Amino acid sequence: MDLLDGRLKFRHLTLLVAIVDHGSVGRAAETLHLTQPAATRTLRELEGIADLPLFVRMPRGMRATLYGEALAEHARAVIAEMRRAGEHLTGLRQGREGTVTVGALLAGTNVLLPRAVAQLKRERPRVTVVVREGTPDVLHPALLAGELDVIVGRVGPAPKEGDGLRQRRLYRERIRLAVRSGHPLAEASDVTLTDSLDFPWILPVEQTALRQELGALFADRGLALPADRVECTSILTMRALLLQTDMVALLPELVLRADEHLAALPVELPSVGRTVGTTEAAHRTRTPALQALLHHLDHEATLLRETLCGPPEG
Repeated sequence: MDLLDGRLKFRHLTLLVAIVDHGSVGRAAETLHLTQPAATRTLRELEGIADLPLFVRMPRGMRATLYGEALAEHARAVIAEMRRAGEHLTGLRQGREGTVTVGALLAGTNVLLPRAVAQLKRERPRVTVVVREGTPDVLHPALLAGELDVIVGRVGPAPKEGDGLRQRRLYRERIRLAVRSGHPLAEASDVTLTDSLDFPWILPVEQTALRQELGALFADRGLALPADRVECTSILTMRALLLQTDMVALLPELVLRADEHLAALPVELPSVGRTVGTTEAAHRTRTPALQALLHHLDHEATLLRETLCGPPEG
């Protein structure tokens, strides 16, 4: 199948993605400001070009076939690249506009990213920054699909050659056991990890490296993970739970330093920590807006390193 013979147009790709997203030609046409007959004709052209059934017609709407889903995945990437191309040209011409879409992991979202975004907006007020929080299993596919420009947060081992990712390591941050000020453990002079198990815990969700490290630490000390627990990735939710209960949680050191209502317990967690950095699609061109944000992330990370444990590992 040759999709480069000149018949496939950009309008075919945008309609394909819109139908997958909205589940019907009618709703897709409305989204794209097309008449339904025009959308139906464009879909018929696309299926003729592909020479494959892209959708199954249902009583109420349409569902993409395996072929439709596969082509839509590539179409999303093409659309995202064309959006970036437009922003790149605009940025080169004006130097002050554009959009950067950031995936935010727990690490880095509390201090690093807000500081960098604030500096970027002071410098380029017409740049739009979109931040989407999530876990790596959600954000990495979105990055590769072109829905994100960069992920800010914890970075793990160097990506494998076929992963399509590139990482930059900015700083390493300690993870501490956190409770509210006035918590029974906060008043104790000698606290152990075992002592903390007398209280409910807030754990990282299973899909995170932090949860795996914590599980390994507990296993190494012959302990089971707390049964009385909440699993959460939102710092705002964790903070609210900590302030309203006697729960124990894992939080980045920078969060605790900035919050007088929370206290760090004197429990050493030698194998639990994180290197904060950025993750990008390996072969994607950076837009001017993204380059500007990365510059401010680098600058703010340099300032944060001075208050933490030093440069990133690796």
